[in-house]
Amino acid sequence: MEFTETTLAGAFLVSLKKITDDRGYFARGFCRDELEAHGLVADMLQLNIGSSLKKGTLRGMHFQARPHQEAKFVRCTKGALFDVIVDLRNDSPTRLAWFGAELTPDNGRMLYVPEGFAHGYQTLVDDTEMYYLTSAKYAAGAAGGVRHDDAAFGISWPLPVSVISDADQRWPDYSRSISERL
Repeated sequence: MEFTETTLAGAFLVSLKKITDDRGYFARGFCRDELEAHGLVADMLQLNIGSSLKKGTLRGMHFQARPHQEAKFVRCTKGALFDVIVDLRNDSPTRLAWFGAELTPDNGRMLYVPEGFAHGYQTLVDDTEMYYLTSAKYAAGAAGGVRHDDAAFGISWPLPVSVISDADQRWPDYSRSISERL
């Protein structure tokens, strides 16, 4: 795996290091030792899978509050998505900044999301699937989110939103009270 630090402190794009031959390729998609060597949380406890049927579907921006904060390791397994993270950590030099990257099975990119970040994604094609490992089990009482179109972040989504859940539409704008939960 090849690690490239993003513009946000502690967040990394991780690329598959493909070994190819006439059969296709083989690559390591997760290695605890490699994450630890980069100072990242490597104890992943849960694997989540998301499928979206329509291009332009937006999911997010989600986070888990203390004491259930989670690091995530995200990969697109079918289709294409624009994966976005926002740094909500009060003590971070990149607080309130966002980063986005296109993830596809072909480009072999994954995104490592540190604890204290909001995370979301938009599908770029129909019939897109992704998975992500988390360092904590989902805790419904700790689930939170912020608006995908909040001016405090200024996220530039690549497509108009075609599908979004009622819950994701109702997330509040960012406020200090939200970041204090993290």
